[in-house]
Amino acid sequence: MVKSIYKGRVITVNIDTVRLPNDTIIDLEIVRHPGASAMVPIKEDGTVILVRQFRHAAGGFIYEIPAGKLHAGEDPKLCAARELEEEIGYRAEHYTLLSSILTAPGFTDEVIHIYKATGLIKTQQRLDQDEVLEVVELPLPEVMTMIHDGRIRDAKTMVGCQLVFFSTLR
Repeated sequence: MVKSIYKGRVITVNIDTVRLPNDTIIDLEIVRHPGASAMVPIKEDGTVILVRQFRHAAGGFIYEIPAGKLHAGEDPKLCAARELEEEIGYRAEHYTLLSSILTAPGFTDEVIHIYKATGLIKTQQRLDQDEVLEVVELPLPEVMTMIHDGRIRDAKTMVGCQLVFFSTLR
């Protein structure tokens, strides 16, 4: 049984009555999210393009890879392409899926599809009204240092950049 508690523009909150594998019946609060795509835009010289974006829930500005919410039925790769151009003003010739991650599986079904975006072509940034950000270009080793010392705390950014970095070591 599912009881809808809240339906907003980004999330829905339900109480799902479920039978667990041990036959216990329990009510679980579940945040339903349509999913998202994110990408690590990397230039030929190894420069990563991040955004320093205002996130009220995080208490201010944080460093992130570009990302955005999937529209209903949207292909994650097309979402990645749309968000890359909107947020940083680039198109990419190639998208390579790095991983599809569960963000917080204890209470949400959100999945973020993380791509590596290469063959970047400069276009024009088209921010949404609620996006407050600056574009930041950094060498990949510096991004790794920022992850290590805690200046980058966003999980999708950490996962994406580490996957790109470790792929360069092979």
